[in-house]
Amino acid sequence: MDYKNTNAASSTITYDRNKIEAPTENLYEAITILAKRAQQINGDLKTELIEKLEEFATYTDSLDEVFENKEQIEVSKFYEKLPKPTAIAIEEWLDGKIYHRNPEDTNE
Repeated sequence: MDYKNTNAASSTITYDRNKIEAPTENLYEAITILAKRAQQINGDLKTELIEKLEEFATYTDSLDEVFENKEQIEVSKFYEKLPKPTAIAIEEWLDGKIYHRNPEDTNE
């Protein structure tokens, strides 16, 4: 999934509790689903960042050859400016993009 083009808030905002709990009719269940999704997003972003930073990695045995790589710094800054995984998960939840089900519910 492309997390770079999300409309999620990049700073802290207040969400309507009723909208958060509406799909499950249980606030705690909704928060649990959001937490799991945020962990997935965080893992995806971390993997993607590590892969991009590996492109700039230099493997030397000398500590004297440490230098700043401007491209590596720019990539790191870009990922730091992205919305937090929790904000992305909430945005997906409110847009109805997260599939969820309760395995204990026999109606599904």
